[in-house]
Amino acid sequence: MLQGFRDFIMKGNVLDLAVAVIIGAAFGSVVTALVDSVLMPFISGLVGSPNFDSFAVVTLNGNDIKFGVLLTAIVNFLLIAAAVYFVIVMPMNRMIEARNRRMGIEPELEPVPEDVQLLTEIRDALVAQRGTTGSAGPGAPGAMPPATGL
Repeated sequence: MLQGFRDFIMKGNVLDLAVAVIIGAAFGSVVTALVDSVLMPFISGLVGSPNFDSFAVVTLNGNDIKFGVLLTAIVNFLLIAAAVYFVIVMPMNRMIEARNRRMGIEPELEPVPEDVQLLTEIRDALVAQRGTTGSAGPGAPGAMPPATGL
């Protein structure tokens, strides 16, 4: 019983996942610092307020409905997503592309989905059938329109 647990813990994917969680938590503090210390003060300088919590408050039967809090959360999400994309994802993609060019690695083409492949085969078979029968010319009634590609 303990051997099975040991084998489970020692699997590579469990250790990789543990490392990813730890690095993700540490990286979260970097992104939070970027947003809280750089981007939000910049927005505050432009707008005059660090958040929109007091914006669009509606009182209904003595209860405050704060649309500004939702707006602040949306802006924070967009800032975090933009920070991660422009500071991490985009430079990493450029580095990978440069490395692949340097090593002569060609990007992999995405495989054609089976349904598109099947439709292409059907189209080609119909075009071939039309070309061999000769009964319906390009402008004749019942003629198929020319294949335009999928």
